Amino acid sequence: MQPMEIRVRDGGQLMSIAFSLDEMYQLSAELLRVESPSAEVKGHAGDEKKIIAGKKGVKIKALEPVGHYALKIVFDDGHATGIYTWEYLQELGENKDQVWATYLQKLEEKNLKREH
Repeated sequence: MQPMEIRVRDGGQLMSIAFSLDEMYQLSAELLRVESPSAEVKGHAGDEKKIIAGKKGVKIKALEPVGHYALKIVFDDGHATGIYTWEYLQELGENKDQVWATYLQKLEEKNLKREH
């Protein structure tokens, strides 16, 4: 399902995405960056996910459409790889609290910080 509206808010710190009037999500730039579907984060195989630290305060510089199925997000730290499909963004929106909690737990386990 293609979103009805996508906006970058708060100076690039937040992206809002609406798939319908009843299905709207607010996703932080930091969450989008550390959960990037890129090989840098996800690895080249499904079980190689890396924990990306030091991204507190990262901002979205640009959103670039990829066909009619996805977005490429350009971040101010130079990261611009990874294709965020509508399905992936919807999944992140639906599960963002759990995904964020897991990320924070992994940072703590590895003694890493959100700040750079």
